[in-house]
Amino acid sequence: MFTTLALLLAQSTPAAEAAAPPPIPPLAEAKEQVAAIDTAMFYYAFEGCDASKVRSHITEDFRMVHDQGGIIADNAEAFTALIGEDCDARAPGGKNEGYSSRRLLVPGSDSVTPLGQWGVLHRGMHTFQELRARPAGVFGKDDPGGPSWVTVGGARFLNIYQWMPEEGVFRMQETISIDHGSAKDPVPASAGEN
Repeated sequence: MFTTLALLLAQSTPAAEAAAPPPIPPLAEAKEQVAAIDTAMFYYAFEGCDASKVRSHITEDFRMVHDQGGIIADNAEAFTALIGEDCDARAPGGKNEGYSSRRLLVPGSDSVTPLGQWGVLHRGMHTFQELRARPAGVFGKDDPGGPSWVTVGGARFLNIYQWMPEEGVFRMQETISIDHGSAKDPVPASAGEN
């Protein structure tokens, strides 16, 4: 009987180990993953206008807090509905037809801090830009004019990402957007304070 029990334990150990979800990745790898999610998520929220792709990067209980608007959304469904409404307004025939904007991470401004074995905090600076018509001659006498991205403001952000061990991915659980500034000074003076 002891031999049978030992055989069963020996056979079940590799299977149990294979089924164990992966642990949270090391910080350098976590930072790479979070940076990729940040880029994809904000591209689809602004330029790409695809709420379903944004939804794939957030948790069910996702929450967005904004220093000027309060709690913007308190779950994933509400947040993706807002993105969908904004995208519909930008589409042909919408009330903001043709409007284009984007959010850009300020290079070198971000950092990632571990939150135990369950997630990470990603913080940094971002700017907001709008696509606007540029009059001819702005960049010299031979400049024909055309569309140009214009910085219209900026802010700091704090994003909490939860590690989803069953899937082996991070998902954003909460975003806090603070210290919004104007186009004149899109990077707040407090940007270096982390």
